[in-house]
Amino acid sequence: MSAHKYIVMEDLEDEDGIAKYEKYYSKEGLIDKLLKVAKKAGVKVIYAVFLLYYTLLDDTFPSKEKLIIIGALGYFIFPFDFIPDVIPFLGYTDDLLALIFAIRKVYVHVTPEIEEHSKVQVRSIFGEVDEKEFNLF
Repeated sequence: MSAHKYIVMEDLEDEDGIAKYEKYYSKEGLIDKLLKVAKKAGVKVIYAVFLLYYTLLDDTFPSKEKLIIIGALGYFIFPFDFIPDVIPFLGYTDDLLALIFAIRKVYVHVTPEIEEHSKVQVRSIFGEVDEKEFNLF
């Protein structure tokens, strides 16, 4: 394992580390990544992405906390992960870890409307989804 990959995993454990990935975030990059990997990444990862994305768009969400979300979404978009996305069953584990870290930090701002809108988006991609699939923690 290279030193770079080790540093990336440590980055997922604190806000400052995740913030490094903000430069990789863009709406276009996020949409492109979602279109490419949704089915492979799975319901939980995609639901977490939508929760963060719609929380970020919420006008009542505090600006000072946006960096947490932008960093986590940037990590999701980032092409080089601690665990490469091509590894079956494990490839999106690090992405989910970063996304859940961010959700835990901002969850107080996730409204029932954001949760419902995110579920609708996930179902538009995956079809019928068991409600248990939306449990992230």
